[in-house]
Amino acid sequence: MSRRRRDFVERVVEWALRACAGVSILVTLGIVSVLAVETFQFFREVSPSEFLFGTVWTPLFFQKSFGVLPLVAGTLLVSAIAMAVAVPAGLLTAVYLSEYAPATVRRVVKPVLEVLAGVPTVVYGYFALLFVTPLLQQVLPGLSGFNALSPGLVMGIMILPMVSSLSEDALHGVPRGLREAAYALGATKMQTTTRVVLPAALSGISAAGILAASRAIGETMIVTIAAGQQPRLTANPLVPVETMTAYIVQVSLGDTPAGTLAYRTIFAVGMLLFVSTFMLNLASNWLRERFREEYA
Repeated sequence: MSRRRRDFVERVVEWALRACAGVSILVTLGIVSVLAVETFQFFREVSPSEFLFGTVWTPLFFQKSFGVLPLVAGTLLVSAIAMAVAVPAGLLTAVYLSEYAPATVRRVVKPVLEVLAGVPTVVYGYFALLFVTPLLQQVLPGLSGFNALSPGLVMGIMILPMVSSLSEDALHGVPRGLREAAYALGATKMQTTTRVVLPAALSGISAAGILAASRAIGETMIVTIAAGQQPRLTANPLVPVETMTAYIVQVSLGDTPAGTLAYRTIFAVGMLLFVSTFMLNLASNWLRERFREEYA
């Protein structure tokens, strides 16, 4: 291949890559624009203070109320249960794979975790509704058929691979010299792991937890199927709740006419959800950059 032809091919490839990057940016801007326009139309009729601080959410009823706190409470409740499952289990799995597991075990466990990450969320949703909930009802007789506990536990299993994989990457990023220095001072394997490796990888592990929380907040199918559709301001995981994503699905698949105030509520809720996950992702990126700077 001549130099001129090679240069031409490289320029074509470069412009193709730029076009792909530009398309992704344009799609993001389009999504944000639609959310922003519809949210602005919504707030022309509903006070932002009522929306953000109201405690009753009944936009589809005759007596309409637009306080989004019940949806926020349901989202945070389910996400907190999921994080309580995923973070300890994922971190312990990462520590084992990074510091203790033989190569043969690592080759088996990591593909299994990847399989968990590849299971469709609708399967997790029906697993929570038809298996986990009846199982929990044998232990907790007061547990409702739709509740926050069951989808929270299953969601924790779903995001566990994300926590373990990102945490393991952070642990692998800790310089080998820190471990060797600890061993030279007489530290045991456990002392080195808990007092040297984990603190050194803390920012990376924190980033993994924040990304997992963002994933849990934005999860749709599990909570839509297993959590119920009753927006309530509660911290009780045994009763039905409704999350922000489940409400968006409810209205999108219902008979609510497009262009009405009730229909615009899904854009306001979507914008709140977008801003929340966006801030979490920014915090995660900041922590990862700090981790790289400290151990570059």
